[in-house]
Amino acid sequence: MKKQKSYKDEAGKLYLVPTPIGNLEDMSVRGVKILEAADLIASEDTRNTQKLLNHFDIAAEQKSLHEHNYKQRIPELLELLKQGKVVAQVSDAGMPSVSDPGQELVAACIQEEIAVISLPGPTAGLTALIASGLVVQPHYFYGFLPRKKKEQQTELKNLLTVKATLIFYESPYRLKTTIANMTEVFNEQRQAVICRELTKIHEEYLRGTLAELKEYLNETSVKGECCLLVEGQLEQEKEEKQIFQEPLKVQVEQLMTEGLKPNSAIKEVAKQNGLKKQVVYNDYHDLNESS
Repeated sequence: MKKQKSYKDEAGKLYLVPTPIGNLEDMSVRGVKILEAADLIASEDTRNTQKLLNHFDIAAEQKSLHEHNYKQRIPELLELLKQGKVVAQVSDAGMPSVSDPGQELVAACIQEEIAVISLPGPTAGLTALIASGLVVQPHYFYGFLPRKKKEQQTELKNLLTVKATLIFYESPYRLKTTIANMTEVFNEQRQAVICRELTKIHEEYLRGTLAELKEYLNETSVKGECCLLVEGQLEQEKEEKQIFQEPLKVQVEQLMTEGLKPNSAIKEVAKQNGLKKQVVYNDYHDLNESS
């Protein structure tokens, strides 16, 4: 067990400073003061952070800290912190470490018993959630899904039974594909919200079912930073899952009572269970027993 007293003596401190996700006026007074007083600012992209510093007339030294150089940079930052220096860490937008670089430095500081102090501030996920119209509590923040279709669908299947509102970040260039994958894995009647350009002049919320959003994106492209929120598991989906847990033969018979012919029912059950049609056919006709 380790106990942190955040403001004890003059020891070095790592401040995690959130930055605006769009509107620069969202920068907090405290955040500006910390950046002004810091001995060094560890930035995801120094060029991007420099625009923020210029806006608030902050003269401060920066060093980059991102996914490609953190192994080299962290020992340098730890040495400064051990000397009693104050380091402020920022990402390009929002909270450091949330789908951005940073958690490695935090973990290293905790290991070395250096105080880590987080400032509250802008974060796209919660900003979008409270205006989405979806259930706010509970919610489940995921961040960026894998890019490859098979890996993405595997992750979505893992989230299938989560009842909380799901929060994702997504590139506008991949949004159409991601929602198409969601309509395959989730019930397409789940409510969902695309939030784009949050806090900026072109801020927009697109609310509808996954099916409606898929149709919209087939006809219209979106631009800008996007946050995607999806309703948690529906009662209807839970009932469907219970049906799929029945023996294959029972599943076929249930579909036949709904009007499907035997071959069509066998084909549908095979699809729903990810099986070859012959496997379901054999089970339905009791052909799996050895003669």
